[in-house]
Amino acid sequence: MILVFGKTGQVGIELRRRGDIVGLGRGQADLSNPSACADTIRAHAPLVVINAAAYTAVDRAEEDEELATIVNGDAPTAMAQACAELSIPFVHISTDYVFDGMGYSPWQVTDATAPQNAYGRSKLTGEEGICNSGATYAILRTSWVISAHGTNFVKTMLRLSETGDALSIVADQIGGPTPARDIAAACLQIAEQLQQDPSKSGTYHFSGAPNVSWAHFASEIFNQAARRIQITTIPTRNYPTLAVRPLNSRMDCRETKQAFGLEQPNWRLGLQQILKDLEVTA
Repeated sequence: MILVFGKTGQVGIELRRRGDIVGLGRGQADLSNPSACADTIRAHAPLVVINAAAYTAVDRAEEDEELATIVNGDAPTAMAQACAELSIPFVHISTDYVFDGMGYSPWQVTDATAPQNAYGRSKLTGEEGICNSGATYAILRTSWVISAHGTNFVKTMLRLSETGDALSIVADQIGGPTPARDIAAACLQIAEQLQQDPSKSGTYHFSGAPNVSWAHFASEIFNQAARRIQITTIPTRNYPTLAVRPLNSRMDCRETKQAFGLEQPNWRLGLQQILKDLEVTA
């Protein structure tokens, strides 16, 4: 049995569609209470734990960094420590926001971290705690998660296209949209391999390909959905937000392929499936 924290999130929903999964939501596991999360793992005694839960309100985290750090930092650390006690693998989803978001080269696992906002700092705290927990673990950094569930860029663009025919969209933030379906599949494959070979424990990157700007991504969404929307490209400085957003979310995923045989997912194909799930027809 695989125990999954975050059953109602984008990745959690996809995980629950696969295999022998027990999903936990806020009612069963409150990440603001890290010790209770650890106790839940001990009580279930699963074969593997996957943490797909997080404090993901990036702007709100600027004003509530303490809670974000408990949820994204202290709770995953406590989970990993419980997994170490039980000698079971722990798979944790992290983010490219742990880097400074500058430059043009894809981020490598070994690059120096330097988060520029509260969300990134809270996620880095979690990574550090997991690394020091003594557990067999995989930290899977990803970016631009998309699916037919929850709140994400695809659903936002479709909603906005229903009330207007022109949008201004940032064009200088570059990254790889990553379907939650593919992240879920990757987590399960990584978990299985960690059970067989704990030496693969470590930090990895997993994002969609090819890299694209938000503006070009929006253009492809509207193209596949057959919606005629005029896009005006703007720089990030013209779209101010409370939290600093990375300009460079490109990720080097070669180590993930070498260790686990996982290819970067083609986000265009993933987008087709998402639109099908949402019953958006061209």
